[in-house]
Amino acid sequence: MPEHGSRTTGGAEGPRIRQSGTAEPSASGEQAAAGAVAGAVAGEPSGSSLVADAPGPAPRAPGLTARRRTGLLVTLALGGLTAVPPLSMDMYLPALPEVTRSLHTSAATAQLTLTACLTGMALGQLAVGPMSDKWGRRRPLLIGLFVYIFATAICAFAPTAELLIGFRLLQGLAGAAGIVIARAIVRDLYDGVEMARFFSTLMLISGVAPVVAPLIGGQVLRFTDWRGVFAVLTAVGIALTVLVWRRLPETLAPENRHSGGTAEALRTMKSLLADRVFTGYMIAGGFAFAALFAYVSASPFVIQEIYGASPQTFSLLFGVNSVGLIVVGQINGKILVGRVSLDKALAFGLTVITLAAAALLLMTSGVFGDVGLFPVAAGLFVLMSAMGLAMPNTNALALMRTPHAAGSASALLGTSSFLIGAIASPLVGIAGEATAVPMALVQLVCALAAIGCFMGLCRPWQRTTRQEADH
Repeated sequence: MPEHGSRTTGGAEGPRIRQSGTAEPSASGEQAAAGAVAGAVAGEPSGSSLVADAPGPAPRAPGLTARRRTGLLVTLALGGLTAVPPLSMDMYLPALPEVTRSLHTSAATAQLTLTACLTGMALGQLAVGPMSDKWGRRRPLLIGLFVYIFATAICAFAPTAELLIGFRLLQGLAGAAGIVIARAIVRDLYDGVEMARFFSTLMLISGVAPVVAPLIGGQVLRFTDWRGVFAVLTAVGIALTVLVWRRLPETLAPENRHSGGTAEALRTMKSLLADRVFTGYMIAGGFAFAALFAYVSASPFVIQEIYGASPQTFSLLFGVNSVGLIVVGQINGKILVGRVSLDKALAFGLTVITLAAAALLLMTSGVFGDVGLFPVAAGLFVLMSAMGLAMPNTNALALMRTPHAAGSASALLGTSSFLIGAIASPLVGIAGEATAVPMALVQLVCALAAIGCFMGLCRPWQRTTRQEADH
């Protein structure tokens, strides 16, 4: 199994940190460059903070914390980039039934407009990730944002479902640049527990998007039709592009860029996939995201068509669920990280997701009779909230192993999540619009698969045993 330039204890299983619980100075040019860039952004001296993923307060490099190392506007820009997926999909959700009627198509075809966007975001990351490792972060990011604005504007005028699906695919391909490069920039600037903390901070910022997006979408539908939703998304894309252009600096120094072409990018991804632990976190995160996206795809029909709620009520419930995700994400970043093992927090999150999905399946299949909207909404709230433990920790644990190819690693993480999510999307509507059982069943299967990958491939107890032996 490849070492990826990592310093490990007890073989290739460990992350790129000391297992003794002490900070390890980085000898790589990448970390030095990242520290210099971070210092330039925040007005701080250059440096890097590598800390171990072990219980108890984690030591940090003197004078450096996540808040001090990254300026507020840069943090907002990164949060905005990670908000591209929920903005592109969640603002559009209340309009799905109207799209079905307006374009004279079926619910399954309307859900394909979500699948197309998700598939584009998955495939686009495979191209953009290696490009950012070769050319730096800014150039591919800005190109992607410009194309995103163009595709989103065209979606507003699509006369047929087929054309809408096509431009939603292009919108996703372009939007992929924001997702993958934001994660790569975080990897440029942080490592270890600090990276997990910053991912939780990004979840706070990007988490505002799923709260606000359906609320905005529902209000837009009061004054216009679904096409107005894409007009608002176009304006959001323009604002984000201006912020990135003016405030987001380059974080990957020229000496740390890869000079190779497609062949080298493929070799890099192959070596990443050969790392069993990285692959385990990647797939586990992908299945967890698929459980979330099964909710995203099915909830407009479940809440509005099956339980008779209005678009505004659906938007409110969706926002409440997103608040749960944000709050748990902040508990993870502010309280748990540095005190509880990331693996333990991840395991707890996956367990709660599985239990919530099982409860939803029992309720929607009629085991408890006609339970109504409130119990189902409560189950969805618990499931969504637990994502605040699963999503940032899978990203952090995987990226801790890949300091040499953050762009390619971020691309694989994003692609696996979006491809698995794209497969889950049409499955939730396979039995029609009159039952929520497929949604709950897909969520339960995905949650069980995530736990299986985590336990079977990551094997966190093995690394814990090695750490205890070293102490």
